Amino acid sequence: MAEKLHPNVVRVQEALRAHEVEGRVVVLDEAAPTAATAAAQLGCEVGAIANSLIFDADGAPLLVLTSGAHRVNTDLIARLVGAAKVRRATPEFVREHTGQPIGGVAPVGHPAPVRTLVDAWLGKHDVVWAAAGHPHTVFPTSYEELLRITGGTAAEVE
Repeated sequence: MAEKLHPNVVRVQEALRAHEVEGRVVVLDEAAPTAATAAAQLGCEVGAIANSLIFDADGAPLLVLTSGAHRVNTDLIARLVGAAKVRRATPEFVREHTGQPIGGVAPVGHPAPVRTLVDAWLGKHDVVWAAAGHPHTVFPTSYEELLRITGGTAAEVE
């Protein structure tokens, strides 16, 4: 990534400041499109990576912040949010609702708020790392802070 930050990352930084988040965006040497690649670069457990997954819940965006150690059970999520069908969103749907690419979707910095579920498993880690709007960027946070800054709901997602 160039020295100048990508506009998505600038938007995420602004959102983090607005929410009084102390953690700062870290630019990684290599892209981290998966929890495993992010954990390897950060030297942390894969479970401490908050994957930002966008789903299509009956046509509406749903952000699930899940531990990198988990897979989301879409049937369970559908029941939790009262949707008839929840499925992985297309890259176009993700960009439309977040303005960010898959592999770099942040919990904040979207054009409009996105309904969010936060994997309760993330609460087992003092520090959780989340994407910051681009596959080369992350920021440190906590489970409690993710709930606060997203207005999210705690959930068992697996």
